[in-house]
Formats: sequence, structure tokens, C-alpha cells
Amino acid sequence: MRLYGIDFTSAPRRAKAIVVAQGRPAADRAEAIRIESLQCIESLAAFEHWLGVPGPWVGAFDLPFGLPRALMAEWQWCDSQPSTGDPDWSDLIQRLAAFERPELIGRLRAYCDARPAGHKFAHRVTDGPAGSSPSMKWVNPPVALMLHAGVPRLLRAGLQFPGLHPAGDGAWREAGEAAQHQAAAPRIALEAYPGMVAHLLAGRASYKSDDRARQTPERAAVRRRLVEQLDDPLRLEPAARRARGRLRSRDASDRQGLHGRPHALGRAKPALA
Repeated sequence: MRLYGIDFTSAPRRAKAIVVAQGRPAADRAEAIRIESLQCIESLAAFEHWLGVPGPWVGAFDLPFGLPRALMAEWQWCDSQPSTGDPDWSDLIQRLAAFERPELIGRLRAYCDARPAGHKFAHRVTDGPAGSSPSMKWVNPPVALMLHAGVPRLLRAGLQFPGLHPAGDGAWREAGEAAQHQAAAPRIALEAYPGMVAHLLAGRASYKSDDRARQTPERAAVRRRLVEQLDDPLRLEPAARRARGRLRSRDASDRQGLHGRPHALGRAKPALA
């Protein structure tokens, strides 16, 4: 089984590409992964092409798979509380994809403008324990734009989203062999949040910056420590247990609406509630 880690951006280019790390489980070390290659993807069209790589593989995508329920309820896309009448996740993703980017930003900004300081953004139930930014942010970081640019493409490519959406839409369904292909060679998409792992291992120390002037030796030293700890199962397992405990304590029953189930250190996290 191939494993991919995808560092996504909504506007890939030479200076800031989508980076795909490919690895496999190591044969000589239990629970270890060997990184085989790094690939830079400089356009969304090239990213769509990459998504067609045959399975079996599991991809951990560093972008949100959903928006907060409170925001969706404001837009009258779902109820304010989980209900049997909630629409299917894939239908909501398709509605989101119908927005042009300026319209999406305008809707997000209007939601924030109508609320007082300190309560501008809606949150997914696990943003707190994960330490993640609200998935409706369009700047610093623009994770809503990443969702808008990325998840519809994953859906159209026919990937399987555990707990959200079975495989079979997109190219596989068009070929008329979705079930057979997916059973033999699944392509599974998980929402990942590497920042959660970094903070569990290194505390709140800053480890990266897109600003070249802030790419300091201190941040490089933190990254080196992170890599060393990731390579040491004795250090990583306690962090994994803490991560699972945090998310389990806030795991929501809401499995509908525009939500994802991101994974960090193997634990799923609901993205809409």
C-alpha cells in the first residue's frame, strides 16, 4: 500500500507548489514509513492529473474537508443541529464548488462582519482540541480557499472518503467499473492536520513561516527536532495517545452536513458540527 502526504495550496505555482510525499510501510521497522520521493505540483490541472494515479493508496491531505455547521446553517444549507434531514456531504461540496472564489469570500466576510469581535468565525467541534484554524478563514491561512479548490477535485476524481462518501463518483463511475476498481485498488482520502502533531511534539514553538525573512535558524532547529521525534516510536506513541484522547473527548455525533473527518496520528476528527 502506497502512502501519500499532500501539502496543498489553493494557488500552486513554482514558488509555492503542492508537495506530495510518497512512502510505504517499512519492511524492517514496525509502524515505520519510508519516504521514497517528493514531487512538486505547480498547477491545479497537474494536481487533477496526479489524483488519477492508480491505487491502492491512502492520501493524507493537509486541507479541510468541510465547513462549520453554524456557517452552513446560516446559509440554510443544513439545520443548526444534526438531524435526519441533513443533506449528503457530497451534495454540499458540490454546492460549495458552484461558487466563484470572490462570491465565496464575500459570503464568508459577510458572516464575520455581522458578528462581534471574538466571535467572528464559526468553528468545527474539534478545532479546539486540534488547535486548527477555522475552516471558514479565507486569509491567514486561507483554508476555506483550499477546501474550495481541493475537495471538489478529490470528489470528482472518485476517491473514497471514510465516514463521508464511498468511492465511485468521477472517473471510475464513468468507466462503469467503480466497485470493482475500488475493491481491488482503493484510493482513500483522509483529512490530515500536521500542525497538531507538530504542536504535540514541540509545544507551541514556531517551526515554519512563508515569510523568507522569518525563516530563521531557530525554526530550522525546531523542524530538526520534529523529524528526530517522528523517527522515534518511543517518543511518537505518547503523542499519538494524547492526540486520540483529545479528539475522542470532543468527537461529535454529527456525521452529516459539510463535514470531514481529518486524521492526525490515526484518529479521525469531525469537521462539521
